[in-house]
Amino acid sequence: MRTNQMTPTITLDDRKNLFKKNGDSSPVEHIPARTTTLLVGFDWGTNKSCVSASLAGSQESFSQLVVPTVVGYANDGIVENLLPGNARTLFGEEALKYRLHLRLVQPMIDGVIDDLSASRDFSKHIRSLINPPAGAEIRAVIGLPANAERSARENLRQSVAGVFDRVILVPEPFLAALGYRDEGSLGATEYVDPVQNSLFIDIGGGTTDVCLVQGYFPMAEDQVSLAFAGDKVDACLSEAIRKTYPDCGLSMLKIREIKERHAYVGKLDEPIIVNVMVGGKMRKLDVGAQIGEACNELLQRILESAKLLIGRASSDSVGELLRNIILTGGGSRIKNLDVELQRLLAEEGYENPCVRTVGENYKEFVAKGALKAARQAKESQWQQFVS
Repeated sequence: MRTNQMTPTITLDDRKNLFKKNGDSSPVEHIPARTTTLLVGFDWGTNKSCVSASLAGSQESFSQLVVPTVVGYANDGIVENLLPGNARTLFGEEALKYRLHLRLVQPMIDGVIDDLSASRDFSKHIRSLINPPAGAEIRAVIGLPANAERSARENLRQSVAGVFDRVILVPEPFLAALGYRDEGSLGATEYVDPVQNSLFIDIGGGTTDVCLVQGYFPMAEDQVSLAFAGDKVDACLSEAIRKTYPDCGLSMLKIREIKERHAYVGKLDEPIIVNVMVGGKMRKLDVGAQIGEACNELLQRILESAKLLIGRASSDSVGELLRNIILTGGGSRIKNLDVELQRLLAEEGYENPCVRTVGENYKEFVAKGALKAARQAKESQWQQFVS
């Protein structure tokens, strides 16, 4: 029997049982519990991380956070009282604000841990922001890219060992589908349950994850993870602008700002002119073609991955699947991405494809889904860190 690579020895029945309604009477392993348990849904993103937490047994939110995934270490020889509280390490927005005086480190690159030391510092910072009750056991469901390798999963575990008491690692697109699911509409005739049968496409900063979601944790063959996402679009855009305007030297922060404001796929409706500071002087750059080239490269890669997974779906499910293709993540905000992907699928001959985006609240769905999974997980599914 195949086992899920994302969690410790979980069978297909275990995956389905995770989503039984409350009141399931199946026997579970007896593990002594502390008086208070805090459940955490953690979307550890390449550029931004989102956390949703609540006390076990409660539907009320204990903590909601969105934090840029960056750690800043003070430069050697920095003068006193320049950084807040003379801190040697800053995180998130503060690190970006004082970046001229810091060595900035991204703990995660392309969706996986890149700097273990910085990632441990970042996870400790997240815990401090959550501010759990004294003595509480902290259990976290953490999203990770589809088809993450064993080394990536182990690095993630090491990054949170001692920060969280127990963890479950789950593919991010599945958690996004679970977070996007509206339990209050499940009985409605026209409601299409994204967890039951959908193709979820999660476009983050480091990876684009395409995943068949059909009611249980996806297995390796149900997923495709591309190391081409927001950061690679930034790199392509930067190179294209550099070739056209070699004297500009725009920073990656400026490149990302331009992309996030003007990204599109398909045909360019009108010129995109941006104002940038070069050598202390303001210049106007026409960057419409460069943005389109970078974003359309992402679209083509998404199309090929979607076609691959549609081909793997059973003939009984594929008709409904084609009507439930959902885009999420920061890249889902690219103008016309849903319309163009739907058009290209139709041109390829797929029957009545329907592509939609989750909307402006895309940041919350992976963490929200992770918290739902934490509430429904069985004791045997939690990995415990041993000192």
